[in-house]
Amino acid sequence: MSRLILQSRYTNQIVNVSFIGAPHTNDWYMIDGGLPTSASKTHSIVEQRFGKNSKPTAIILTHGHFDHVGGLVELVQEWDVPVYAHTDEIPFLTGEKSYPEPDATVEGGLLAKISPMYPNEPIQLGNHVKPLPADQSVPGLPEWNWLHTPGHSPGHVSFFREYDRTLLAGDAFITVKQDSFYKVLTQTEEINGPPRYLTTDWYAAKDSVRKLAELNPELAVTGHGPYMEGESLSEGLQHLVEHFDEIAIPDYGKYI
Repeated sequence: MSRLILQSRYTNQIVNVSFIGAPHTNDWYMIDGGLPTSASKTHSIVEQRFGKNSKPTAIILTHGHFDHVGGLVELVQEWDVPVYAHTDEIPFLTGEKSYPEPDATVEGGLLAKISPMYPNEPIQLGNHVKPLPADQSVPGLPEWNWLHTPGHSPGHVSFFREYDRTLLAGDAFITVKQDSFYKVLTQTEEINGPPRYLTTDWYAAKDSVRKLAELNPELAVTGHGPYMEGESLSEGLQHLVEHFDEIAIPDYGKYI
């Protein structure tokens, strides 16, 4: 099943969207929703993978930043399926609350400098949004559990499957230097902390990375960058834990 996730994962320009479920079945799940205006591309991928007129049993979110939910309003209206998220993330998905503004002053490259262009307003999914169960189970996916991994956003979660140690980490850590436009374009593999210009709580972000490293994942799919597995993943993640302050936390910025 880990290979199925990799085969049906696709990169929507700069962000990864994953699908859990066997090809051409009627019971599959979408993790995150891609960038704004990405609905048509998602449709194409879904049709290739699961068949014409297919729709997920549910959409499950790591968090609600614009690059992870941009295509959802249109898709949810058409598919009429539930969207699960952490309770602390729901206000950003139901039109109640905007995220803090991206930090253009933070240490980083071009993507940080142009971050004020990125939308921080909430989307409105109405009563389609449901809270993830308090017992950390994932509806419809009994082999998976969610973990609260805040820092990048208040209700950020990651998903872990114990039997093959597969981790869907969202933006708790990523495998590309997201502040570097060149490295994003080339998808250069490099374990980093969460994207700096949208991370507002670095103490929580550090603790979340430590929590995920303790799971000792065998394979990780993150919100940005290529998937990683095996020794390169374990060594890179441990290095990030041990040197989080130098690698991840910027020297300056309004959320430091």
